[in-house]
Amino acid sequence: MKNLAGMMKQAQQMQSKMQELQTKLEAMESTGEAGAGLVRVTLNGKNDLRKITIDPKIIDPADAEMLQDLIVAAHRDAKSKIEAASAEEMQKVTGGMQLPPGMKLPF
Repeated sequence: MKNLAGMMKQAQQMQSKMQELQTKLEAMESTGEAGAGLVRVTLNGKNDLRKITIDPKIIDPADAEMLQDLIVAAHRDAKSKIEAASAEEMQKVTGGMQLPPGMKLPF
């Protein structure tokens, strides 16, 4: 019975750490760039788009497709940075223990 109580305590501690991690991830921001920094996209830790910055010198109404591609590339860059930072934070909380496949943070 002592072992079960200890496991429950550990589970509660892990749950508390996971909630702290979720809060930390939500506050985290990452900026991705494309076109040598001419387009920048900022995401929070939940991959919500927070900001887009476009250098006016690349705005060409005749070439909207290039600008669209740069926005997508900058978003992809920011998202990969957030995912890497999330994985690093998760390693700290879980002590290197891997989450089951398909289980990601933030939930």
